Parts: sequence; structure tokens; C-alpha cells
Amino acid sequence: MTFNATLDSIKTYEAGRPIELVVREFGIAEDAVVKLASNENPLGASPKAIEAIIKNACNAHLYPDDSMYALKNALSKHFNIPVHSLIIGAGSDQIIEFCIHAKANTQSKVLMAGTTFAMYEIYAKMVGAEAVRTPSRTHNLQEFLEAYNTHKPDIIFLCIPNNPLGDCLDSKEVFDFLKQIDSNCLVVIDGAYQEFAKAKDSNKAICPKTLIETFSNVIYLGTFSKAYGLGGMRVGYGIANAEIIQALAKLRPPFNITTPSLAAAIAALDDKEHINASTQNNLEQMPLFERFAIEKGFKYTPSYTNFITYYFESPLDSTQIADCLLQKGMIIRNLASYGLNAIRITIGTEKQNTQFFTLFNTYLNKK
Repeated sequence: MTFNATLDSIKTYEAGRPIELVVREFGIAEDAVVKLASNENPLGASPKAIEAIIKNACNAHLYPDDSMYALKNALSKHFNIPVHSLIIGAGSDQIIEFCIHAKANTQSKVLMAGTTFAMYEIYAKMVGAEAVRTPSRTHNLQEFLEAYNTHKPDIIFLCIPNNPLGDCLDSKEVFDFLKQIDSNCLVVIDGAYQEFAKAKDSNKAICPKTLIETFSNVIYLGTFSKAYGLGGMRVGYGIANAEIIQALAKLRPPFNITTPSLAAAIAALDDKEHINASTQNNLEQMPLFERFAIEKGFKYTPSYTNFITYYFESPLDSTQIADCLLQKGMIIRNLASYGLNAIRITIGTEKQNTQFFTLFNTYLNKK
């Protein structure tokens, strides 16, 4: 059987390994497995969100409200933006796909950082567009500007903060950069980890309201999968001017968000205490990982997310490290698929982090 030729150049996205796989393959008890691979909230979902999921599960036989009226109104109040400036997706990555399909084609170029979220390139290649990457792995806006002037891309992706490395631009330099971009070029600001960035440094905070009021060609993406602890519910959102939202809405499939997911997102957004506890845990635990790296002589990217990336030099090998820890019930993210001899570790609870340090130390002492 033959398939679309564009698939030949696309690599399957490598997601973090699930707990069920470790239980199944290594016979480790489920409650003994620690997953620090997919940047999920180690505190779990808000109790209010869990209650909302249970309450709304009884309506599983009914289609959800396709207007998503309640969630859009909650987000509208949260960000002080018009309801018509919002689109909801099954995770913010679905909105990334909408952006690509709305703007790119086989003649298009899509600009992104040297190392960034893999789905930008995957979605670009799905429509036959060319992915253009900057020389630097982290976000260097001078390189972005040079590549923009050379390649004239239809779309630019800025991941702020950047996944999988953790680097983060200041909001002022982002706004200065955007002033130099033509209004017909769609700029996607991926703010999946913004809650962690602004909790650490207010200079990193991107205000969606100011962003869309200043630039007509920019869309801001947010998600409930990270700080809000709803990765399993798959809810993301895009904030942009009405023209962009109307174009993307034509690509949105009907009923793309479940009723329990909508209810959970509304409840999570309202639980300020839980979100504060989540970002505070991250701020308290991150320095432990930085000190560990310094003590062991590992390079790392100062992170404004809920994860940290360690880089290794031979003879240490990220694949061997990840596989060894996996067999001990510790799931971390190997970044070999990004062409890096590196691992990415989600910042967990104090107990989870201590277990990681213990297992990793044992591995290093045997080398």
C-alpha cells in the first residue's frame, strides 16, 4: 500500500514512557514507579478539578457543549480578553496543528529554534512545508531575525519557555522582535510553561492581552496539561485577534473536548491555591537539581519550566542512563531523539526527587 509521500520525512513523536509499560516489562509495582519524564504536575490535579470530573462523568452519553461557553468565559475573565479571542483545543498541540494547516503549504517555510518542541516540525512536514531552524539550540532572536529576513517564513514558533531545554526569553525582547515581523507572518507564542516562568521571574511573563492588542499576527498558546495538572484531560487554548480565531475555527473538529475535560479545566482555573502550591513546589525543588549538576560536573540549561535538562560527555551516555533508571522504576526523558546526549527530568515532589538522586548516584558510582 502506498501512502502520502510527505510521511517519508516525518519521524514519529516519541512520548514519555507510561507507568503501565514499566509495570508490564519490569514487574515493578505500580506504586513504586516514579514518572519524571513528561513534565506532569507531581502534585496531581486540583481536588476541585477531580470533583468536577466525577460530577460530570454521569453525562458521558451526551455530547459536550461545542460552544465551550463556560470555559471560554472563565478564560476571558482570567486573562481579561474578549471571548471571541479564544479557541479551545485538545491540548495546545492541536491548536499548533490548526495554525500550520491554516497558514502553511508546500511552498511555505516554518521557522523555529535549533532545539524545540518536536511537533512544530512534524506538523509542518505534514503539509509539505519546510522547517527552518536557527543555528543555536536555545532561542537567539538575532538568529531568528536573520533567518526571517533570509527565508521569509509564513510561521514563526517561539517556545517561551522552551521545551525540551528550559531556556526562556524576556518579554521585552520578544515584543521588540515582534515589531520587526511583517503582519502577514503568523507568530505562535507557545506558553505551555508560562505559569512556571512568571513565578520565577516576572521579566519572563508574557501578557496575552497586551500581546494581541499590540500585534494582529500573533497567537498565544496555553495549556492545562502542565501547571494545572490535567495532562490526561487534554485541554489547551489559543488567544489571538478575531481574524485568526475565525480562521482556526474552520479547522476545529466538532466536540473536540469532552464534557469532563471542560468541567475540570474550569475548576482548575478557579483553584488558585493549588496552582500556587504547584509553582511553589517547583521553585523550592529546582535548586536541588542545579546543585546536583554542579556537584557532578554536568552542564545544564537554567530552567524556567518544571523540568531541567542535563548534558553529558563521553563516556556517559543518555540512552544508557535512561534505560538503567527505567529498569529501577524511574522514568525520565532521554533526549537522544533530539540529537542530544542529554536527559530531561521533571521536577517532582521532594520524595520523588530524592529517589532520583539516589538512583542516579548509584548509577554514577558504578561507572
